[in-house]
Amino acid sequence: MGAKDRLGREGEQAAVSYLEGCGFRILDRNWRCADGEIDIVAVDRHTFVVCEVKTRSGTRYGTPLDAVGRTKRLRLRRLAAQWLSAHGVRFDQIRIDVLGLLRDGSDGFTVEHVRGVA
Repeated sequence: MGAKDRLGREGEQAAVSYLEGCGFRILDRNWRCADGEIDIVAVDRHTFVVCEVKTRSGTRYGTPLDAVGRTKRLRLRRLAAQWLSAHGVRFDQIRIDVLGLLRDGSDGFTVEHVRGVA
């Protein structure tokens, strides 16, 4: 596994730990279908949440959140509907969140969590 893949995996695990610490219940990780992938599927109280995780080692090419544009947010909205349909579940509230993780100097991450981006 390359350094970039390792960083992504570590960041995603840190994101899961962060979300669980905030009271989220994780339903699925790395769910794939023909149209794309959802990094984390979770429930925040009574809200279904699809989480996109972006991890970076630095900001030379922008912040992690800069990497999630309008097209990606719209795709995540469609993927949320597909996940719900594939699993036969229903939620009244659906939210798309983005978690930007930046490697800090102590092999940990700083997390920026933006709720409701789409």
